[in-house]
Amino acid sequence: MGITVEQFTADCSRILNAEPGPSGREKVCDLLRNALSDESFVRTTLTDDVPERKVLYEDPKLGFVVLAHHYQGAKESAPHDHGAYWAIYGQGRGETQMSDWELLEPASEDKPGKVRRTRVYTLKPGMAYLYNEGDLHSPSRASSTRLIRIEGKNMENVKRLKYEAV
Repeated sequence: MGITVEQFTADCSRILNAEPGPSGREKVCDLLRNALSDESFVRTTLTDDVPERKVLYEDPKLGFVVLAHHYQGAKESAPHDHGAYWAIYGQGRGETQMSDWELLEPASEDKPGKVRRTRVYTLKPGMAYLYNEGDLHSPSRASSTRLIRIEGKNMENVKRLKYEAV
């Protein structure tokens, strides 16, 4: 029997309770890489009926959330961060081209910030990447993908500032 969502989320909680900062998040990122290399975990967690955003677990104490995503077709997202929170993207199926961005001008509620692309790389199945607070990034996909994302807080209803490339 492979890794289960329950085992995975219990391990995430244990790690982040002991080390809530960047070093603990790196350990969770490693844990996600390990889970994504387990074909039974990917097959049972990222099923055909998973929508674009499905909450698998929300930690009642720390507030982090583990999400499954099944994105259909091509799409490019604008540069963004997760505000005062962090995120880990883990690729289950397909590929996601990620870009990292440098902040040139801060954003405000009234005006988008200005950013410059600094790096482009591809997340392939089994890969995971940590974005700490304020890390600007943008995903792009040429076709359908499936991934696990862990957010430091459920970002679904959190208003975020906008950024535009220059």
